[in-house]
Parts: sequence; structure tokens; C-alpha cells
Amino acid sequence: MARIVLGVAGGIAAYKVVEVLRRLRESGHDVRVVPTEASLNFVGAATWQALSGEPVQTAVFEDTDQVAHVQLGQTADLVVIAPATADLMARATTGRADDLLTNVLLTSRAPVVMVPAMHTEMWQHPATRANVQTLRDRGVVVVDPADGRLTGRDSGPGRLPEPVDICRIVESFVESTGHVVHAAGQDLAGRHVVISAGGTREALDPVRFLGNASSGRMGIALARAARVRGAEVTLVAANVTEPMPWGCRIIPVTSTADLDDAMRGAVVDADVVVMAAAVADYRPAEVEATKQKKTGDKGVTLDLEQTQDVLAGLVAQRAESADPARRAQTIVGFAAETASGEALDQLARAKLQRKGCDLLVANDVTSGAVFGAADTTVHVYTQGSSGPSAGGSTWRGSKGVVAHQILDSILKYKMESQ
Repeated sequence: MARIVLGVAGGIAAYKVVEVLRRLRESGHDVRVVPTEASLNFVGAATWQALSGEPVQTAVFEDTDQVAHVQLGQTADLVVIAPATADLMARATTGRADDLLTNVLLTSRAPVVMVPAMHTEMWQHPATRANVQTLRDRGVVVVDPADGRLTGRDSGPGRLPEPVDICRIVESFVESTGHVVHAAGQDLAGRHVVISAGGTREALDPVRFLGNASSGRMGIALARAARVRGAEVTLVAANVTEPMPWGCRIIPVTSTADLDDAMRGAVVDADVVVMAAAVADYRPAEVEATKQKKTGDKGVTLDLEQTQDVLAGLVAQRAESADPARRAQTIVGFAAETASGEALDQLARAKLQRKGCDLLVANDVTSGAVFGAADTTVHVYTQGSSGPSAGGSTWRGSKGVVAHQILDSILKYKMESQ
């Protein structure tokens, strides 16, 4: 597990970071909390010490025999600042070293993730925007804040994302720090990414449905990763069981017809479309108006019809468009197959050609594998490739990490196809 320095700046949102610390510790990470002096007005040193099991200092003249202001930065695998206040980011931008935390930022060569929290006016001020851009240009991951209730009666952009979102962002970085560089560059800034997630349900009657085991976890991980990388994200969520990511437009849907309608409307101005949802291929030809009761010991015969082919429909819609921007849209499909090795390869290539999408992400779900799990293994195919094409790799790992790798493939494809 990773050695994480968790910096806490002086904002009211510091209380939420207690939950971040607890979750990171429960995940097995070694976490050293480095608060600013101002932050101790909100959460005291005793709380951080008790939950981290590590000493807590704010000044460079404490624990001087260990040269903590250098040692902490040198040994960290990741530095996370939450909340990152306007003051802290301003000091980091100018290279100040007036407390332990800013010294750690200067001495560490590990990836740095800053999660801002402040009032809307402060977040939108030109000085703060300039500081954020400078930090991002230097390779710091500055996550956009959430939009919601702030201190007092105020509401707007500037809210600290929920602890679960912060932890999932952190997890994707500590498992594959090579991808922090891509995320830090905000390489999806200015792009609209539309992602579907979950599994559609087709009603049999008011109570029962045909569906699948998809939790939506992979699609949600993709939405979160795209948002971290600066994209405007629309997530079309079909019966998901996972918490929604912050900062995304959410469109809830139930059936395949709902999904088809929502996607057709959402993708009109999209740069990238990712169909990660598991779509029910069939639905009852007729839906009963009332709950159907058992009749003796006999079973029931269902008359099924095919549902819409959402992915192929999106590809056709793009081809019919006269808008050059729409025709440049990148469309990504998913294929959950009960096959592996050469058989999976053949099925994936066939689906890629049949659907006409630009990339296809395939995985083996034999015996229910992958659905609802934290980890996955994927193979990415692109049009014109002779086999799996994702930097020459098949990826295994947490869905948070794999989400960044899939986005890397999408951007690589867009660059090569221009």
C-alpha cells in the first residue's frame, strides 16, 4: 500500500477530511496528516493523531532531528491536499515554505492532488483561477470542486467533494501513478464526454423485470476519471448501485428504450461517447398490467422481442449528421463476453466491425466475474487494428485505474485519427 501525506488547509470543510483519513487507513495505506496551523481551528491535532496513528506537526521546527520537512516529502508516494484553500494554493504557486505543509510540497517529487474548497467568489476570482492553472501546468492534479451548499446560506461551485469521491480519486492514482501526469494535464478540458453505466431493465409486469447483474461501477469510474481530467461529463445511469460521482450531469434511466432516448439527446454536442452500460438485448413483447400470479406447478412462456441497438444507433446517427464536429465524435462500445483468449478476441473484433464504433472494450464475465467487483481486466480494440490495441497492453487492476487507461486509449485514438 502507499505512503500518503494528507495535507489539511484551514477551511471549514476540514471536518469532512476526517472521513477521508479513516477510509484511506481502512484501505491499508500509511497516512501522515500534515495540517496547517489554521486548520487546527476546525479539527484538532488529537483527532488526526488518533485516527492516523502518526504524530502531527505543523511547523518545520518540530521533530527537527528527523528533518521532517524534507523526509516527509522524500518518502511520500502521493501528496493529497484536502481541503486546498485559496491561501494554500496561492502559497504553493509562489513556492512559499513558511510551514511544514508547504515545505513538503517543495521537497516531494511524488504526484500531488489538490482538492479545493472555498466560497464561489474565491474559486472564481482571477487570482485563484491563475494559480490553479499554474499548478496544473506544473503537473499538480487540481480537482474541480463540487457545486452545492457552502457555509451559511451560500450555494455554488466551491464545495468539497464527498469523502467517498476523494478516496476513489486517490485510489486511482496510488495504484498507477503514471496516470497522474495525464490527469494533471487536464487533457479532457473543454471536451464533453457522455458515458452510460449500469444495466437496463425490461418490465414483465409492475413488479418483475428482465435485467442483468451490472452495478455500473465501471461506467461511474470512467465518469469520475473524465471529470478529474477536466471534461464536462454527462452520465446516463441505468439502475446503478454505486454512489454517483461529483460534478457530473446525471440522467437516470430504466429500460433500453429510456437509455436510447437519453443517449440520442445527450450526445448531440459530445466529443466522446462511451457506451459502458450493459443493455438488455430482449424485452417482453407485451407487458402485463398487473402482477402475474403462479398458476399451479406450471411455468410460464415469454414471448420476447429484440430491444433497440443503442450503440449501432449512435454510430448511424453520427454518420447521418452534416455537422463536422459531430462526425468527428469518438464512440466507444463495451462487450461483456463469456469467453477468453482467442475466442474473446474473435468475438470482440466481430462486434467492433458489426457496430461500427471506433473502439471496443471487451472483458470476460464468465460466472459473473467483473460485475460489481472492484477490479477488472479489459482488452481494448480499435478500428483498423489487428488485435487488442491500448499501448500494447491488456490492463488489470481497480476500475478506477483502468478507467484512466481506457481514457488514454481514447485520446490516443483521437490523436492518431486526426
